[in-house]
Amino acid sequence: MKLKSFGKGGIHPNPSKLTSGMPIIEVGVSSEIRLELAESIGVPSRCIVRPGQTVSAGEMIAEAAAFVSAPVHSPVAGTVKRIEKVRDPQGFWREAVIIATEHIETAVDEVEAELSPRTQEEVDALTPKEIIDIVGDMGIVGLGGATFPTRVKLSIPEGKKAEIVILNGAECEPYLTCDETIMCGYPDRIVAGCRLIMKAVDAPKAVIGIEANKPQAIATFRRYLKGCDDIEVVKLRTRYPQGGEKQLIKAVTGREVPEGGLPVDAGAVVDNVATALAIYEAVYNRKPLTQRVVTVTGPLLRKPGNFMVKIGTTISTLIEAAGGLPEDTGKVIAGGPMMGKAMSRLDAPTTKAISGVLVLPKSMSGRHPEEPCIRCAKCVSGCPMGLEPYQMMNLSIMKRFEEIKDLHVLSCLECGCCSYVCPSHRPLLDYIRYAKQEIRKLPK
Repeated sequence: MKLKSFGKGGIHPNPSKLTSGMPIIEVGVSSEIRLELAESIGVPSRCIVRPGQTVSAGEMIAEAAAFVSAPVHSPVAGTVKRIEKVRDPQGFWREAVIIATEHIETAVDEVEAELSPRTQEEVDALTPKEIIDIVGDMGIVGLGGATFPTRVKLSIPEGKKAEIVILNGAECEPYLTCDETIMCGYPDRIVAGCRLIMKAVDAPKAVIGIEANKPQAIATFRRYLKGCDDIEVVKLRTRYPQGGEKQLIKAVTGREVPEGGLPVDAGAVVDNVATALAIYEAVYNRKPLTQRVVTVTGPLLRKPGNFMVKIGTTISTLIEAAGGLPEDTGKVIAGGPMMGKAMSRLDAPTTKAISGVLVLPKSMSGRHPEEPCIRCAKCVSGCPMGLEPYQMMNLSIMKRFEEIKDLHVLSCLECGCCSYVCPSHRPLLDYIRYAKQEIRKLPK
């Protein structure tokens, strides 16, 4: 069978899946949890607790402040110590709620009663709107990295029609294996979450797209879905950025999302497999999104692995669980090496967005000296969006942002393919990101 893939561009970095096949390890509860209020794309949530207040595990501590916003819930029982700004992994100040977890007696019976699972009959009786409302109330966001509020994604605009749900199990980013781990461990829950998405958006069929380098995950789903005619597993070519939303839609359906359009304009709703699992937990078990699986990996780590971690736990706690920071560490990245961002603070909290912590030695951390462009056009052929990165970088250096906008720079995925293939080691993506930031400041 021919493997499915998107059309133009793409690269083949070393997958480096060092933690593939490793089990999920629970990380213990820290004495202090720091929950950022900006846990999703859009407007930061609005704090609804005060210092000194006791909170239960799963209690909402911040409500959605706009349509494109998502509430935040406490993953632990504890006492609100303070509400203050903390540094995020990149060093920026973020408003956060600090919860102390020591010496707290939880009303277990009360919490368990509140979280008693829904029966299958109760789930079947839910309307699409009720499913969407639950997803919103439980703080579910896209767990592939973008953290777009899932309630918004499931709210199909009037006049649009969702023809297919696509679950993204590509996990094309090198080193990361958190999605592969949950696909192998929880296929039943992910499929149940997929069916909830299908019902919420009134889509008659679904596809689970998985790259060919995850044969166990593909086999697991195919066994579970044997005889099923409305959900299909599609094996995708191992090619970065296969997990990009537009690339995945192209690979699975052959359709292209129009520039400036939404996936539903191509008849598709795309969610990450981890998001589908979170939706299952929210609807069936009444659990808000308060924890996620994070891959902690790197060539020199003593105990790399896939860790179930409560949101708000510090990055340093995760690294300690993986054996501690190696002496030769040169860089720690939130996410993978292609789209992840270098961290400046290891005492920063984990968020819903962090799917991986990559620890690289000094030999893999430095940049090569930049050299002049040799007009080889490798950045053009590697770009999955068909853009001209070399031209965008040149115009960005000259601050000619209106001209860059005309080159469709806002369509850039920021996947990093251009910088990866450049033989002159030019920081193409850095200048493209800079240009996009400046364009957004221009008068409309």
